Amino acid sequence: MKKPQIVLIIAVLAIVGYLYVQPVKGLQKAEDANHADTKAAAPAAQAQANFLSVEQVSETAKSAIGQSLAAPITELEGKLKAADGDAKKDIEKQLATKWDDVNQPGPAAFYYKSVAESEKTADAWITAGNHFNDAYKLTQDTTAQPTYLTNAVQCFEQARQLAPDNLDAKTGLGIAYVNGGAPSPMAGISLLLEVVKQDPTNRSANLNLGVFSMKSGQFEKAVERFKTVIAQKPELEPYFYLAESYKQLGRKKEAIEAYTKCKTMMPDPAFGQRIDEYIKELN
Repeated sequence: MKKPQIVLIIAVLAIVGYLYVQPVKGLQKAEDANHADTKAAAPAAQAQANFLSVEQVSETAKSAIGQSLAAPITELEGKLKAADGDAKKDIEKQLATKWDDVNQPGPAAFYYKSVAESEKTADAWITAGNHFNDAYKLTQDTTAQPTYLTNAVQCFEQARQLAPDNLDAKTGLGIAYVNGGAPSPMAGISLLLEVVKQDPTNRSANLNLGVFSMKSGQFEKAVERFKTVIAQKPELEPYFYLAESYKQLGRKKEAIEAYTKCKTMMPDPAFGQRIDEYIKELN
């Protein structure tokens, strides 16, 4: 199976997990009635959490990818233990890339964070933060979630100190806040709304505002967010979310059209069969 196809499968698994596996409770309304997207999920529990190390996260990821793919990573980890200075940073970059190649953002995030601590640039911190957000999105392990959220917040806050006006940093921090990285998800929603006010077509902010609207049952608002994203670049993830939103609204024709579009974007028999099941439920 080619890497782009694997990436799409990972994306679909993330969609299912992110929407339906992780807990959603404590929906809130914003004080400002003009902020239409501002119901959101309550933060994930972080009290008395035992934060995971890169070694723990890596071992779990190795089990997921298998011995053959894990072998070169293990070799690099051995070299890292004896390295220092520029050699250490170079190996950390290699490890981050290796984990990216096998679609494991969790361990990659730790190495990107270590690189950011050395380079001290906003872009490096944003890269690390995005990987922690992606790791949170992919995991169904509630014990790992606090580790990813806390690190994501730290990375994006560092980025914003260096580049206060950077919209990628603001968006990433907003996502982490809503997912549970702040006492109230409203702090994150407010950041994302600030981003789309400055940049109405911002892909990441609109996509995540749409997801958070879905989680709070605001499917009409979610549809508009996903249509904004798709208008720029039609991709599997927003199309799947759009189909799900249409289904929840009872708009069967539009849901079937969006599901069918997803099927054309993922020419994989197993995925196609799953989509056919969704469509059959609507007919």
